[in-house]
Amino acid sequence: MATYLVTGAAGFIGSWLTQALVERGETVRALDNFSTGKRENLAPWRQKIELLEVDLRDANATARACEGVEIIFHEAALPSVPLSVKDPRTSHTANIDGTFNLLEGARHAGVRRVVYAASSSAYGNRNPLPQVESMLPGPLSPYAVQKFAGELYLRSYWEVYGLETVALRYFNIFGPRQAPDSPYSGVMAKFAKMMLAGEQPTIHGDGEQSRDFTYIENVVQANLKAAAAPAEKVAGRMFNCACGKPYTLNQTYKLMAELTGYKNPPLYGPSREGDIKHSYADISAARETLGYAPKVDFLEGLRRTVDWYREQHQQESRKPVGTRV
Repeated sequence: MATYLVTGAAGFIGSWLTQALVERGETVRALDNFSTGKRENLAPWRQKIELLEVDLRDANATARACEGVEIIFHEAALPSVPLSVKDPRTSHTANIDGTFNLLEGARHAGVRRVVYAASSSAYGNRNPLPQVESMLPGPLSPYAVQKFAGELYLRSYWEVYGLETVALRYFNIFGPRQAPDSPYSGVMAKFAKMMLAGEQPTIHGDGEQSRDFTYIENVVQANLKAAAAPAEKVAGRMFNCACGKPYTLNQTYKLMAELTGYKNPPLYGPSREGDIKHSYADISAARETLGYAPKVDFLEGLRRTVDWYREQHQQESRKPVGTRV
């Protein structure tokens, strides 16, 4: 039986991947430095995984974590455009140095395959839409550059060392467990928490920017298929991971307001540095090569997400005063 290593396992996407692997009965080594990941995300499966508190910037500890592993899902990152603009050095060391250390550890440990969480931000504002893998990249923010650099490193390690690598360019992932309380969190988590609390969310820009919002279960599916696909079809390649349909932030706000019962319009603030205007994917390559097809569409994913945050809000409301965090 294969041993899987999930980096960033206590984070939003990493915890979902860990859950899926445990439910399949796999042997799972979960790695996180808990700078943004939450231990409670792994609590239901804690006794069924090997949990390592490791920072990927520690090359020696990272190398040890790779020993005895066959497949790595590399989800660990500081996934924020605004943070990378504000503090590019910290973002750089986490996203580039960390990825390099992991690839070196994987190479020396004889890991067979690394599946990497790449980012649609690598496209920048490239037109025409939809964005297809054959387009030249045009990363705008330091974060986008860092994630694209990771793709190049992966391809190099396949070409030079024979380490099987697959990159999945994520397009605006959302769903339960996404942290709503950070200034760098995803828009769905923020909107849901604020609307349910009766607070007025802010849209940065005019709200007409569009995104290919992708529910978390689709991402898990894409990762598992990328791990299982024949090397001759996928090694050294990159695939879009999305639903293939864009929605504007104004449309998204309206739908979430209906689901939460929130009645007020949004506030509008200045656009954020490094943000792109429009983004949505051509997913034909993933469909044809990986057998990937989104199973949860945007509207169903939105309903599931709001239901989860509503339950969290109700639980928080039931806590005695003084115990809320």
